[in-house]
This record gives sequence, structure tokens and C-alpha cells, in this order.
Amino acid sequence: MTSPRTSAPTSQPSAPAAEGQDVSGKAAPITSEHPGINELFALLAYGEVAAFYRLTEEARMAPNLLGRINMASMAAAEMNHYELLRDALEHRGVDVVPAMTKYASALENYHRLTTPSTWLEALVKTYIGDAMAADFYLEIAGSMPPDAAGVVRSVLSETGHSQFVVAEVRAAVTASDRQRHRLALWSRRLLGEAITQAQYVLADHDELVDLVMSGGGLSQMTDFFDRLQQTHSNRIEELGLG
Repeated sequence: MTSPRTSAPTSQPSAPAAEGQDVSGKAAPITSEHPGINELFALLAYGEVAAFYRLTEEARMAPNLLGRINMASMAAAEMNHYELLRDALEHRGVDVVPAMTKYASALENYHRLTTPSTWLEALVKTYIGDAMAADFYLEIAGSMPPDAAGVVRSVLSETGHSQFVVAEVRAAVTASDRQRHRLALWSRRLLGEAITQAQYVLADHDELVDLVMSGGGLSQMTDFFDRLQQTHSNRIEELGLG
């Protein structure tokens, strides 16, 4: 008779994997069919169109022809990016205009709340605001499949057009402490509004939330917003606003 001490223990059934996870407990890979990818492309597409019109308007604030040309070059790049996203959505069977219209409210609200009153404010918004948006999108793209992530990275890869901002803003704030303090406050306002609107977008669109959760969940997003503040600090140092 077998002793109870040496009998094999009764095996217990494994707990089911949580939704969005594989059996190892890791986040399940995101497939190209994930609906959040269409939503991210649509959000980006509207952002590019809104940026085009914003840059066109703000170019009129430039004190010289060179400034207007630089802004116009950036505006042209935004429309090129929109066309790339439009083509990507059409390839996925999505009509870009109705898809992106649902994001108009949040993005237009951000621009309304951060309308620059001077040329220097417009430059700081262009450099810092656009960079923060790119950080947000690239963070999500990091968990996407290569084909979809490649579209996002292609759209956000052209950053050279805004480099003229650094030299112009640094020259202005070096010559005036008043300008430096005022633009430093402006940059903090841009950060606060960007984070607020990003949270609104996620709260209103479940597919985007699911995309974020698939990439690592709420803890990852908390870490991301912390990193966003750190990279923001680095950028204001680059502009001489620290």
C-alpha cells in the first residue's frame, strides 16, 4: 500500500490567462487587425491636417520672409504625412475623412487653448508641442506590429524642419530674461494641456485604450507620462528656458 507521504499531489487547474495576455502572463502580441491601429492612424491624420492649417496661420506672425518660409516648409511636410496616413487607411479599407473627424473636438480644443499670441510663442509651441505629440504616438507604436509601427514612424520621422526654432528662441531669451520667464511659463502650459487632451482622447475611445493596454497596461502609461515630463524638461533646456 502506498504511503500517503509519497503519493503524487493532486494537480490544480491553471488559472485562465487574463484578457489581453497569453498563458505566460505577458501581454498578447498586437496583430495588424487590431481596431486600435485604425483609430491611431485616424487620430494622427487629423493631427496632420490641423497642424497644416495651424502652421499656415502662424506663418503670418513671422517677422521676416525666412520665418514664413520655414513655417511653410513644415506645413507642406504635414500634408505629406497626412497623405501617407490616408493611403495606409485606404489600404486597410477605411475612409479617412469620417474616421478622423471623431478626433476633431479634442485636437481643436488643444489648439484653441494654446493659441500663441506672439511669434516666439508660436515657435515654442511648434517645437515642444509637436514633439510631445510625437512622444505619445511613438510610445504606442512601440507595441504595434512592424507594418503599422512603420507607418507611424515614417509620419513622425521628419523633425529637421523645426530645428530652426532652437537658434531663434535661444537668441531671444539670451537677450531678454523677461522673454525667458514668459516662454518658460508658456512651455509648462503646453505640457499640461497636452497631457490633459491625451487623457481625454484615451477616455473617449475604447479601441485606443485597448491598444495601450495591450502594449503594457496602465502602469506603462503612468511611466510614459513621467517620461514625457522628463523629455519636456530636456527640450526647454535646449531652448534656453530652463
